[in-house]
Amino acid sequence: MARIPWIFMILLLVFQSCTPTKKDIAVTSKSEYAKLPDGREVYQYTLTNSRGSTAKIITFGAIVTSLTMPDRSGKMEDIVLGYDSLKGYLTDKSYFGAIVGRCANRIGKGRLPIEGKVYQVTINVGNNQLHGGKVGFNSVLWDAKVVSDSAGPSLELTYVSRDGEEGYPGTVTLSVTYTLTDKNELRIVYRGSTDATTVLNPSHHSYFNLMGSPVNTILDHEVQIDADSLTPVDEDLIPTGKIMAVESTPMDFRKPIPVGARINEKYEQLIRGRGYDHNWVLRGPAGTLREAAIVYERKSGRVLTVLTDQPGIQFYTGNFLDGSAKGKGGIAYQYRTGLCLEAQHYPDSPNNPGWPSIVLHPGEVYHQTTVYQFSTR
Repeated sequence: MARIPWIFMILLLVFQSCTPTKKDIAVTSKSEYAKLPDGREVYQYTLTNSRGSTAKIITFGAIVTSLTMPDRSGKMEDIVLGYDSLKGYLTDKSYFGAIVGRCANRIGKGRLPIEGKVYQVTINVGNNQLHGGKVGFNSVLWDAKVVSDSAGPSLELTYVSRDGEEGYPGTVTLSVTYTLTDKNELRIVYRGSTDATTVLNPSHHSYFNLMGSPVNTILDHEVQIDADSLTPVDEDLIPTGKIMAVESTPMDFRKPIPVGARINEKYEQLIRGRGYDHNWVLRGPAGTLREAAIVYERKSGRVLTVLTDQPGIQFYTGNFLDGSAKGKGGIAYQYRTGLCLEAQHYPDSPNNPGWPSIVLHPGEVYHQTTVYQFSTR
């Protein structure tokens, strides 16, 4: 048998060492997910980064249906709540994994003052509006396209919200780009425009359980929020218009503390929210991407760090989950089995002059960047 010259052997070894394995290649795949009742197709895109982590996103509601991240031993598990099929999302009332808007959170009595004119937006929770109304961004079909990003696989979804939709003035075009970076970050970039003066304050609504097993609560998750104050709420969870210091209250997360350490204290704000369901006023200048919150789960070793350029973040502890939602694998999502960290402007901002404005004018571009960054300890 002829010997391979040594120089060719060296070149072959170098070529093999430089050729990426299948796991090392970041990819985006598309598949048919289901059809809406009117026959329109819903697609699912799977983003896979070079480390083998995945994010699955459907075009209905721009929903993240699955997000797999490694624990400290490298075991991949799905760490967000959701459903196994479109049927669950069509009737969902918890906003699992969705983009919510036009206005995330609540608008008191559906009263929307914009530059001297008051609009009435739809009411869908008590006497108020929550997360955009009866048919918000979580309940519509988005257009999608794969886009190039050197940081990792990326998907851009776009929705056009017509003038008068849910009572809002102006036609708004919003694009949301998800990128699963090779640093194990789910980066979300929003860009919006309007043809008439309106408001825009979208957010992302994934429920995280870093144990990867939502049969367990999130009460042992340790949380830290970079905020000295929050916006307290009334009995309907509408902000009172005040800014309240968190010092010497069970709302103080300036140092890491388990979610369950103080959640059941007889404290007015906790009673009203049935736990934590409040907007924290973040330190640092809005418009600058900065660290907002850290969540640590000891058994898995997973760490979630949230970075955002928004002025506030809603910390919600799954207080309205009651077992009625049958999630992935038929698991009934019980009380406090997921937590949300929703980057946003303050709730009900239009009814609180002096708070950061969510008004958007023609010719302006709405922009938001929020990053969910995952690591282990």
